[in-house]
Amino acid sequence: MKPLRALKFWVAGMLAGGLFICAGCQKSTPPPPAATVTIDLNEPTEAQPKLPTVKLYLGAQQMDAEMCTTPRETQTGMMFRKSMGTNDGMIFSLGVPQQASFWMKNCFIPLSVAYIDPDGVIQEIHPLEPQNTNPVVSAAGNIEFALETPQGWFDRNRVTTGMVVLTERGSLQETFGGRQ
Repeated sequence: MKPLRALKFWVAGMLAGGLFICAGCQKSTPPPPAATVTIDLNEPTEAQPKLPTVKLYLGAQQMDAEMCTTPRETQTGMMFRKSMGTNDGMIFSLGVPQQASFWMKNCFIPLSVAYIDPDGVIQEIHPLEPQNTNPVVSAAGNIEFALETPQGWFDRNRVTTGMVVLTERGSLQETFGGRQ
């Protein structure tokens, strides 16, 4: 009986010691780090003022389009705007031919985008949904301009791929060539 009694005291002592050690460990464990929030100080936080406009000609149709010519204007685009005229647009000069990619972060208006090559020819037209942060990437790798309009404008005005976009100043290259 004595060995069993000694074993009981030994087990009880080990359990008590283990609890004491564990309780001490918990008190000295530092709390988990607080969640961090990353803020991009370069990201636009408000709508940009109305930009200078140019008259665009797309087949028999014409529209007034704000001109985005700087990286900041292009980055901001239609962000935070609440309205757009039914025959207004925003044209982006991307600087060099590339595979274009637009998204709708902080954009509240449904838009359509035409991806346009250096010769001013519309290569692709895509719908853009408000607040959709999935990029709409061009299939073509030679896009130098993009034109955003109210969603459905291209269909309503029978403007399709293969059509050339001109401005009151001539071609898109002539209009934006000196601004790159």
